[in-house]
Amino acid sequence: MDGSAYVLFNLTDRLPIMFRCDSISVIFASITLIIWVLCAYYSIGYFKKEKKTIRYGFFYLMTLIVLLCLDMAANLVTFYMFYELMTIMSVPLVFHDGTKEAITASLKYLFYSLCGAYMVLFGIYFVYCNAKTIEFCAAGVLEGNVTPENRTILLLAVFLMILGFSVKGGMLPMHSWLTSAHPVAPAPASAFLSGIIVKSGILGIIRTVYYIAGPNMIRNTYVQYAVLGLSIITVFLGSMLAYRDRLLKRRLAYSTVSQASYIIFGLLVMHPLAFVGAICHVVFHAIIKCGLFLYSGIVIHETGKKYTDELTGMGKRMPLVLWSFTFLSLSLIGIPPAAGFVSKWNLCIGALNEDIGAYSYLGPAVLLISALLTAGYLLPITIKGFLPGKDFDGEKEKIKVNPWMSIPLVILAVLSIVLGLFPSILTQYLNQLALTLM
Repeated sequence: MDGSAYVLFNLTDRLPIMFRCDSISVIFASITLIIWVLCAYYSIGYFKKEKKTIRYGFFYLMTLIVLLCLDMAANLVTFYMFYELMTIMSVPLVFHDGTKEAITASLKYLFYSLCGAYMVLFGIYFVYCNAKTIEFCAAGVLEGNVTPENRTILLLAVFLMILGFSVKGGMLPMHSWLTSAHPVAPAPASAFLSGIIVKSGILGIIRTVYYIAGPNMIRNTYVQYAVLGLSIITVFLGSMLAYRDRLLKRRLAYSTVSQASYIIFGLLVMHPLAFVGAICHVVFHAIIKCGLFLYSGIVIHETGKKYTDELTGMGKRMPLVLWSFTFLSLSLIGIPPAAGFVSKWNLCIGALNEDIGAYSYLGPAVLLISALLTAGYLLPITIKGFLPGKDFDGEKEKIKVNPWMSIPLVILAVLSIVLGLFPSILTQYLNQLALTLM
């Protein structure tokens, strides 16, 4: 699905700001719209008693517009321009509350994002000088333009671009903006940051690997192996840190650090099945993690409780809300028939079938360990919520949750199960895309 390009204006003769709707654009734009609408609906109930909603609504709408332009970007410079605008528009969502912690976290988010963007910009210079075009093209635009003389610098440029985009994707060592921003941002902003903004970095990696460099240029080079190594380390450490953290929103933020690197790992394996698993996880993680952050927002909004050990008996007070959290958790762990199982299965099978040395076995092993850790930091919330024990003497009265907040959560929980039961809705489409790119 590659439509004709639309040129908005020209920066120079070789640098048009242009847009095109291709197969990967459809996926990212669709999930962006779905999550944006659900978080907007949720925000009506969440911000019901606040007075600063106009500013939040303005930047939230502008972030959507910029993200859709980013998804539809047809060349590298257009993508980069809207990638930077996305950062600027989303910073006010982080410091919305105006506290010292929120402002500090937003500045950290901005600093890390700019550091990543400068690495990307360095790479763009060399791509521009060595490629005939910077328009996104399946299998890459550098194919045929890599000579022994420029191979070293082009590989370095591509490596820095991947690292730069992975900052937004939360890969170590530039991940800590996530764990600072999420705990202080409003719950719908956290949901949108984790579900969608993080995925903009993933889209940048997809565009760099599959539409600029091309898989053949990167395969069996230090670029592939270094990124695979960093992603595996991030998967493990992110899960471990989530397991140890008691603050619910920070636990979910560390989880995002880990889960986003599942996707990066799958993309750099460069096997069709791993690619399908990675893009499936883009969609599934957006749905699941958005729902989990909306759950945290309901709990904080209705009870003021922020720590996991304060959530005992919550199933007695908000049964529908905790059931939704449970289904989303099962999906993130990867227990069939929930959606997360489909993506993780494809990631593991793709890695086992690709010749990437020790990573073929190390990757699936770490993914399995991470799944066990995910169960360890999510399922106790459900167990203690529904089964607080005979000695529990906390609050037991039921809480009537605002439907504006509960309905989006239930929809996301249902989606996480339906997509697991009927994955062919997505996988058939992605199989064709993978064959085209590989």
